[in-house]
Amino acid sequence: MSWIVLIISGLFEAVWAVALGTSEGFTKVVPSIVFGVGLVISMVGLAYAMREISTGTAYAVWVGIGASLAVGYGMIFGGESVSILKIGLIMLLIGCVVGLKFVD
Repeated sequence: MSWIVLIISGLFEAVWAVALGTSEGFTKVVPSIVFGVGLVISMVGLAYAMREISTGTAYAVWVGIGASLAVGYGMIFGGESVSILKIGLIMLLIGCVVGLKFVD
């Protein structure tokens, strides 16, 4: 159960990161609210998962999921550049996150 919660928390980490970027310094109300809600859900889920998953592994997985999704979102919707190298590096990051699950 902790791994499922951790994965969901990683998804919400990407949500709050993207919302933070679109809030324009908390001047836009809706993205600012999405940021706050996403942050709370993400942190509560991370804290719950860390009861059974070691801190280093949980944090690395949480950040890896959030970072790869945020970059993917930026490439698809945010005008961020897309390259084979960037996609390959994100795939390596995802592979490392999956690897941590099996090593833990």
